[in-house]
Amino acid sequence: MLTGWHYRVTSAVGVILLSSTAVLLANHSFAQHLFATYVPVFNRLDVVTLTGGSLVWAVLFCSAVMFCCLIPLYKPRPRRALETIFLTHKRVITGGLVMATFGFFNWSHRLPRATLVMTVGLLTLLLPIWFVRTRNRPNGHPGRTLVVGDDPDQIKQITPQLDTPVLGYLCPTNVLASRLTDSGERERLAMASDGGVRGVDNSAGESGTLDDLRHIGGLSRTEDVLVDYDIDTVILAFHQPDRAEFFGALDTCFEHGVDAKVHREYVDSVLVSDGDIGELVDVDLEPWDPQDYLFKRIFDVTFAVVGIVLFAPLMAIIALAVALDSRGPVLYTQDRTAGFGETFTVTKFRTMELAGEAVTPSADGENDRITRIGRVLRKTHLDELPQLVAILLGRMSVVGPRATWTDEEKVLEQQTASWRKRWFVKPGLTGLAQINDAKSTEPDKKLRYDLEYIRRQSFRFDLQIVIRQVWKVFVDTLQTIR
Repeated sequence: MLTGWHYRVTSAVGVILLSSTAVLLANHSFAQHLFATYVPVFNRLDVVTLTGGSLVWAVLFCSAVMFCCLIPLYKPRPRRALETIFLTHKRVITGGLVMATFGFFNWSHRLPRATLVMTVGLLTLLLPIWFVRTRNRPNGHPGRTLVVGDDPDQIKQITPQLDTPVLGYLCPTNVLASRLTDSGERERLAMASDGGVRGVDNSAGESGTLDDLRHIGGLSRTEDVLVDYDIDTVILAFHQPDRAEFFGALDTCFEHGVDAKVHREYVDSVLVSDGDIGELVDVDLEPWDPQDYLFKRIFDVTFAVVGIVLFAPLMAIIALAVALDSRGPVLYTQDRTAGFGETFTVTKFRTMELAGEAVTPSADGENDRITRIGRVLRKTHLDELPQLVAILLGRMSVVGPRATWTDEEKVLEQQTASWRKRWFVKPGLTGLAQINDAKSTEPDKKLRYDLEYIRRQSFRFDLQIVIRQVWKVFVDTLQTIR
C-alpha cells in the first residue's frame, strides 16, 4: 500500500492514463463497429472516429473531467473494497454525465455518443480495479497497527507479541489516570476472583510498559485515527466484549475495511478466520467475498421492489383489517439487533393487543393477546410484509439470521456463549433456522443453523432458502384457509 503523496500521485496519474486509454480504445474504428452493430439499444448509433486535434481534445477533456470527479479517492484512507468500487462507479457516472451535458449543449468539440458510452463503460470497469489494487498492501509491507481498548494491562501484555510497528494506542484517559500511584508509576491490575484478568496472560510479568507506546487519545477517536493515519490493523484490548465499545470498535473497523485482531479469550464472541488460533486471532469481519455481497444486495433490492409493487394492494387491505379488528395502531415497531450489536427498528403489522411484552422467549407466544386477524397474519407470515421497506433501505436482507428483539437478545446471550457470532452478518427476513423451525426458545439449535448459513452463504443457497420459505408460507396459507 502506498502512503501520503505517493498514493495521491499514483492514483491521479492512473486516472489520467486510464481515461486517455479508454478514449483511444473507444475511438478505434473496429471497437466502434462492434459496438454500433451488436450492442442492443446502442446499435443505431453512427460510427464516428475522431482524428487529429479533435482526438487530442477528446483525450484531454475526458482526462480532466475524470481527474476532477475522482478527487475524493486520491486521499489515502481505509475503505472496504466494495465501498471503493461503489464510490468509483458513482464518480465515473458523474463524469459521464458532465461530458454528456457538454454534448447536449452542442459544444464544438463534443464526444461522439458511441465514444462517450464506451469510454464510461470501460472506466466503470478499469478504475475500480485500479483503486482497489492501489489500496492493497505490497508483499513485505509491515502495515500500520493501532491498539484500541480500555484495559491498560492487556495492552501492555499484547504489544510485545506484535510483529508489526505499533502507531500507538487508544484508551480512555480516566482509565489510565485511575492506574497511577502516588509516585506516578503505573500499578498492575488486581487479580480478579477467577484468577486473572480476562484476555491477559498475567504470568507473563512486566513484559512491556505503556510508557513505550504513544497514547493518541480516547476510544471516541477511533474512527478519526483510522482515517487520519490510514491504519491497516486494529488490536482490541478490552476488559470484556461489551456491545457498546468492543463491538463498536469492530463495527468501525468493518466500515473502513481495517483488519481486526482480538485475544483468543474472546473467540466465542466473534467470528474468526480459518487457521490456527494463537494468542491473537483474526476477526472475520467480512465472512463473504465482495461478489457475494454484491449479488446479495442486488437480489435484496430486486426482491423488495417486486414484493412492494405486487403486495401493495394486499397490504392496504391488511392495514384496514387490522384497524377494524382491534384498537391501536396498524403498524407495530420494535428495536432489534443488527450487525455488530447495533439496533434498528423493525416494522410489522400489529397482531396483538397493546400490552407489555415478556422478555423471556415463550413457546406459546402470548396467545391470549393475539387478535383474530393477527392469528391469520402470523400463520401466513403476512405480518412481515412491511419489512420489505427495511430490506430496500439496506437495514436487513432477505436471507440471514433472524433479527432478535434487543431485550430478548440479552437473555439469549447469557444462555448461549457464541450467540454474538450472529452479529457479523446482516439480519434477514428468513433464514436457514426459520425454514427448519428453530426458534428463540431453542437458542443453541437456532445458533447452529445461523452459523451454518454464514459458512455456506451463496447466491444459490439464498435462492434455495427463499424457495423453501415461499413453499412453507404457501402450505401454511392453505392450512389456514381450510
